[in-house]
Amino acid sequence: MLNYLKIFMPNLLKINPLPTLVLIIFLGAIFRFYGLNWDQSQHFHPDERMITMVANKIHLPTTTEEIQAVFTPQSSLNPQFFAYGSFPIYLLKIAGSFFGLLDSSFGSYDGLNLVGRWLSALFDLGTLVIIFIIGKQLFNKTVGLLGAFFYSAAVLPIQLSHFYAVDTPLTFFIMATLLVAILIQKQFTWEKILILGIFFGLALATKTSALVLLIPVVLTLFCKLKFSQKFFISLFLTFTFCILTFLIVEPFALIDFPNFLQQTMAQQQMTKSAWTFPYTLQYVGKVPYFYEIKNIFFWGLGPLLTALAFVGTVFAIFKTFRPTFNSKFLIINSFVIAYFLVTGSFAIGFMRYMLPLYPLLCLFAAYFVYIFLRFGEAKRQGSVLQVLILSLVLIWPLSFLSIYSQPNTRNQATSWILKNIPQGSSLAIEHWDDALPVGYAPLYNMIEFPLYDSDTPTKWELMNQKLTDTDYIIIASNRLYTPLMKLVDCPKLPTGRCYLQTAEYYKKLFDGSLGFGKVAEFNIQPTLSLFSYHISLDDSGADESFTVYDHPKIMIFAHE
Repeated sequence: MLNYLKIFMPNLLKINPLPTLVLIIFLGAIFRFYGLNWDQSQHFHPDERMITMVANKIHLPTTTEEIQAVFTPQSSLNPQFFAYGSFPIYLLKIAGSFFGLLDSSFGSYDGLNLVGRWLSALFDLGTLVIIFIIGKQLFNKTVGLLGAFFYSAAVLPIQLSHFYAVDTPLTFFIMATLLVAILIQKQFTWEKILILGIFFGLALATKTSALVLLIPVVLTLFCKLKFSQKFFISLFLTFTFCILTFLIVEPFALIDFPNFLQQTMAQQQMTKSAWTFPYTLQYVGKVPYFYEIKNIFFWGLGPLLTALAFVGTVFAIFKTFRPTFNSKFLIINSFVIAYFLVTGSFAIGFMRYMLPLYPLLCLFAAYFVYIFLRFGEAKRQGSVLQVLILSLVLIWPLSFLSIYSQPNTRNQATSWILKNIPQGSSLAIEHWDDALPVGYAPLYNMIEFPLYDSDTPTKWELMNQKLTDTDYIIIASNRLYTPLMKLVDCPKLPTGRCYLQTAEYYKKLFDGSLGFGKVAEFNIQPTLSLFSYHISLDDSGADESFTVYDHPKIMIFAHE
């Protein structure tokens, strides 16, 4: 058996890195480009939708008035949207304009998001290459290849590559900054200082959370130069290039500073209080750090890869100081620790916030596996261990990809509604969620339920009247009922934030005692198919953001 396995699984400790890396990139590309139009061009991701609208709106000045206003807040180039950095918006606009010359649909709102998804996937493949280079610099080529392979199969990066938000570009620029920092430890040059500042600036212009890079950047220069004159000059030049790059690709952060500051502060407030927006109520009572680890373990990486990563992280931390001090490991570990401590402390915990740690977690997992495989080689069980580890790692991404092999549940529900619900019927939808049926609202009498509003007599007088007028209730996702059914411990909640009546409404709706019965449900779960066997994984316990965009559970109830 061992000899048979060796034929099909070459020894990872002795393989040629270049062709293997190409194969890993190819595997990563399959995972990231498969089902890229997962919503059938319906723009179901709200952040992507917003970025697409902003990119579609901005344009080069064409009239005299627009030319005169080019360096003012009224400029046609001002995105007027600073929840994220401007660089991804301008990049999308440029890419959309280029591909629009080849096919006009790509330059319009309807096709721009697909261009963005290609960019997102390409950025993530770029991160995969950087992982290999960092792994080779810190450890050896085998660890680099294993780290790249683990990242190619990591589910959260695969999912986020199917969206054009800012997460994969941000992770790419953070990793690129860390790579240059490591190379500076190997050999200092002024050119690398320039590149370090540029990548840092691009990361900040993608999302301001990249500010955590300050710690590894300063440590990089200090470890190499100590408190010398060259250190202070290098530090000054790095920050200068960083700020210049930031202002070049996000100029309206300065030109429209009051708006930039106001929106940035709103985002900061959201990280401090889960009560800031209705869609963040799901995080009320979040346990810092444990919540992030739980989602990484069960969904983002999966149990096996997470276990390997956590053990590998401990090994990597020890390697910073033993057998001798290693500044390269200090730089990497300082980022991992600082980023996790800062981001994990947030009052909210969207899974995507932890994406910048995934490349390094995969690399640390690879380091531990490398040690494990060397031990297995010594025991003449290396090939068996290789097959077992690599096969088990692939189970979760292969299961997850199944959600992109069929129409999005919102589109499935839309088809069912058009076929089974008569036109003119009254359909109740929930505010702050996507309305169903998609694109056919004029055919029906749409009634909106304001369930996020405080439980007051006025709200429920209105709700009871709307329920009387409703033929069908459509629950388009778990966005509202999951958090609102938990916010019932009134003495421990702020005034107006207890949802006892709302929770009771949902309870009656789901058990049938409200007078509405479930007539349809659309639910896609990650499924592993082996011949005639299908094993589904229930991911309803994941962070809402893991399911609500590309495979939300939809329920339709009819008045009885």
